Amino acid sequence: MLPMIRNAGHILYRIWFYVLVAVPILVFFPFLLLATVSESTYPQFFWLARNLWAKPILYGMGCFPRIIREQQMEKGKSYMLVPNHASMLDIMLMLVVSKNPFVFVGKKELEKLPVFGFFYKRVCITVDREDVRSRTGVYRRAQRRLDQGLSICIFPEGGVPEEHVVLDEFKDGAFKMAIAHKIPIVPITFYDNKKRFSFTFLSGSPGPVRAKVHHFFETGILAEEDKSTLREEVREIMLKELMEDIGAK
Repeated sequence: MLPMIRNAGHILYRIWFYVLVAVPILVFFPFLLLATVSESTYPQFFWLARNLWAKPILYGMGCFPRIIREQQMEKGKSYMLVPNHASMLDIMLMLVVSKNPFVFVGKKELEKLPVFGFFYKRVCITVDREDVRSRTGVYRRAQRRLDQGLSICIFPEGGVPEEHVVLDEFKDGAFKMAIAHKIPIVPITFYDNKKRFSFTFLSGSPGPVRAKVHHFFETGILAEEDKSTLREEVREIMLKELMEDIGAK
């Protein structure tokens, strides 16, 4: 009987999440649409997404953000944001972590999602990893966004790892791009999102969602051949943080 009640709770929790995702988009649809008519209005869209979508979802799920910052981002400066990826909550928490407007680079497949996908394809840099031209086009589109004073956010694992994997291997893209554009790398560790709302269906629970913004990695003097070293240094910091947190429990 108890497992049935627990499973019913997990199902209701999932349904409630999708309600929270959809309702603000539908309620504020005209304002969100107006904010996507031009790239110049993206900061307004970002404000709406951060304050009227991401925060209500997290608080509505009972997932209260707790953010530690070892270094502060400067207003008007561009960064490469690289958080670990374990949950759909990562998108919402990332929007809360950074007050500086940024653009996600993400999978083209998400464009197919109802409601969310409509705006996702309008404001994010999408990439089809099977298409060479699509992957090449990411750099051109990212350059345009950086020229506008925005930051870029890439999940360096390239996707959500299997449930038992603490932190997957990192892809080169974010580090190659950061070096090419001479922007700092900002490692961000999410500790609790997998526990709060993983991709395993009958799972999840309310509670704090902690994030840590680590000290930045400057790229101004680096060359493309340094990308692998930079990638592993960033991953090592995040993996150490996650393993220490697991050990402390």
